[in-house]
Amino acid sequence: MTGNFQQKDSGFFTYPAGGWRMAMFKWPVQLWRLGLAPIIGHQLMLITHTGRKSGLSRLTMVEYYKMDRKKFIVSGFGSRAQWYRNIDADPYITIQTADGVESVRAERVTDGETLLRLLDGVKRREGLLLNMYLEALDVSPDREDILIKKDRFYWLTFEPTDEPTPAPMPADLVWIWPLVATGLLAWLWRWKKRRI
Repeated sequence: MTGNFQQKDSGFFTYPAGGWRMAMFKWPVQLWRLGLAPIIGHQLMLITHTGRKSGLSRLTMVEYYKMDRKKFIVSGFGSRAQWYRNIDADPYITIQTADGVESVRAERVTDGETLLRLLDGVKRREGLLLNMYLEALDVSPDREDILIKKDRFYWLTFEPTDEPTPAPMPADLVWIWPLVATGLLAWLWRWKKRRI
C-alpha cells in the first residue's frame, strides 16, 4: 500500500492555495446562480455541503461522470480539497445537476473494478487530463498499478437519503437577464437611430 501519499502539484493539478487559481474554481457557481443549470448541469454538478468547522453551507461545482445510472465525481486534489474534507466529515449533501435536486449520502469509491471502469470512461472523454491526473498521483496508466495504488484516488458516488441535507442553491441571479436584455436593446436602438 502507499501509506500517507501526498499528491504532487503538477500543471492543472497544482493545488489552488488562494488568489486567482482559487477564484477560477469558484466562479462556475455564479453560472448556476444565473439560471444556467439546464445548460451546464449536464456536465457540472453543484454540491451544497456543510463546513466541518463553521457548520455553514458551502458550495462547490465539479465535473461529474455517469456510469450504470449513478453519478461520480473526483477530487482532483485528493484529501487536500476543503470541499472533500467537509464531505468526509459530513457525507449528507445536496447535489444539483440538469436532472434536478437530490439529497444524497456521499460514499468514497473503494472497489478496484469500479475505479478501473471509471478511469476507462474518463480516458475516452478526456485522455490528456487523465494522464496529467495519473502523473500527479504517481500512478502509471496500467491496470495493475492503478489497483495497487487505488487508495490515492478520491472518487465519490452518491446514494439517495432521507436524512436532512443542506438547502439547494436557488438560481437567485436570474433577474439580471432582463436588465442585460433591456440594456442591449437600448444600445441597439441608439446605434440604429444614429445610422439614420
